Amino acid sequence: MGNTQSNPTPAQKGTFAVEARISRLEAIVGQIGEAVLATTETIDRLANRIDALAIQVQHQGHQVQQQGYQIFALSDAVQTLAENQKESLEQLGQLTETLQNLAAAIESASK
Repeated sequence: MGNTQSNPTPAQKGTFAVEARISRLEAIVGQIGEAVLATTETIDRLANRIDALAIQVQHQGHQVQQQGYQIFALSDAVQTLAENQKESLEQLGQLTETLQNLAAAIESASK
């Protein structure tokens, strides 16, 4: 009877083969599950990084917009300053002309 136990029957061989395949399939499914979990964690980390970058880009966009407003205000101030300087130069020219006329009149009166 010891010989029958050491030599499996064809049915037992088939059962062992099925069990081995099931065991391999379970191992493969386990590896797939681990890969899916690792991929999910990686995707979550990437999503968090993308969210952080989006917030940073939005903040930088706001800063650029504010700088644009500041540049516009500065440009307007420079234009106003230039116009004021032009008016001052015109008034200075008129004052110079008036002083020259006054000097000429004083010079004529003293002769």
